[in-house]
Amino acid sequence: MTSAPTSSRSTTRGRFGPYGGQYVPETIMPALEELDAGFRAALANTSFQAELTSLLKSYVGRPTPIYAASRFAERIGSGPVWLKREDLAHTGAHKINNAVGQGLLAQRMGKRRIIAETGAGQHGVATATVCAMLGLECVVYMGEEDMHRQAVNVYRMRLLGAEVRSVTAGTRTLKDAISEAFRDWVTNIDSTYYLIGSVVGPHPYPEIGRTFQAVISREARIQSLEVIGRLPDRVVACVGGGSNAIGSFAAFVDDASVELVGVEAGGRGHALGDNAATLESGRPGILHGAHSYVLQDEHGQIAGTHSVSAGLDYPGVGPEHAFLKDSGRVHYVSVGDLDALDAFYLLTRSEGIMPALEPAHALAWVHANPHPGLTLVTLSGRGDKDIHTVATTSGHQEYLA
Repeated sequence: MTSAPTSSRSTTRGRFGPYGGQYVPETIMPALEELDAGFRAALANTSFQAELTSLLKSYVGRPTPIYAASRFAERIGSGPVWLKREDLAHTGAHKINNAVGQGLLAQRMGKRRIIAETGAGQHGVATATVCAMLGLECVVYMGEEDMHRQAVNVYRMRLLGAEVRSVTAGTRTLKDAISEAFRDWVTNIDSTYYLIGSVVGPHPYPEIGRTFQAVISREARIQSLEVIGRLPDRVVACVGGGSNAIGSFAAFVDDASVELVGVEAGGRGHALGDNAATLESGRPGILHGAHSYVLQDEHGQIAGTHSVSAGLDYPGVGPEHAFLKDSGRVHYVSVGDLDALDAFYLLTRSEGIMPALEPAHALAWVHANPHPGLTLVTLSGRGDKDIHTVATTSGHQEYLA
């Protein structure tokens, strides 16, 4: 369960080259040390690993299949395009992999109160789901803007028993939700476990997120060999904070023949504040306790972002992605709102599979860059949560009446 490719491992604990680290107030350091020790102990514990493996199978529904999107590939003039179907996991996205792993870890550490942040709502739903299963208290911080965009997921979280707290500061999106969750954690550090949903934040969170999401690529690699008879030529995944992309790349990093492509949110343009393409347009800085690429102005202030996709609307990225960019192992690109919406419609109407707007960005890049070889795209979530956004953005509000 814990293996990871050596070429993407941190050279020292908590570092990916110059990136990562723990840039946090001293008040948080004891909790991070406790978390790191608890995480290491859990990984070495056979009963923890057995319970995690069992739940991933019986509760999450793993392994998720790979699927040949032949009509989609034909429509875009590409070679074979296969989808890793994380949209078929329980709760409808890859976020449940990490939530189950960290939920079990919190329970093992004796933490009964769980806090989380969410942008698109899928991590919030996954955390609320796991807390309901384990009988844990759950508080989810969510930006006011995202609560409007993802009203269905807000209701789902509340149905599951979670308290959803609206964040009205700043841009009222994911960045601000993370900041509020950190403030809560500092105040309630003895009783509370902060279940971060991506591979961002101070050490050990980026490693924890990668460990629990690497199941995506471990399965995909085995499935490619067994079902197709070869490895893919390209693996493509969307990148916001970066959890599904790290999970999608981890088992392929040491396969030099496999091109890895991360697709960020190009939003409505290249100007600062009009996109969330951190690796393409940002520069190294500190955000939420880690050194990585950050979207910032000339004074070092964190910039506002924009994306049609709430889950990609974040001005930072996980530090391992920063390392993979600088090393050249992963190619990071961006796709705009309109192209992502076109890809949403194209997959929906060619395959009867409605993607979330996050992986629609990856599909849009594949559409614009057809390849004669085999492309594997991680379909990180399903599009039910984005129906309102798609309808209003496309001028189809009457369909919601």
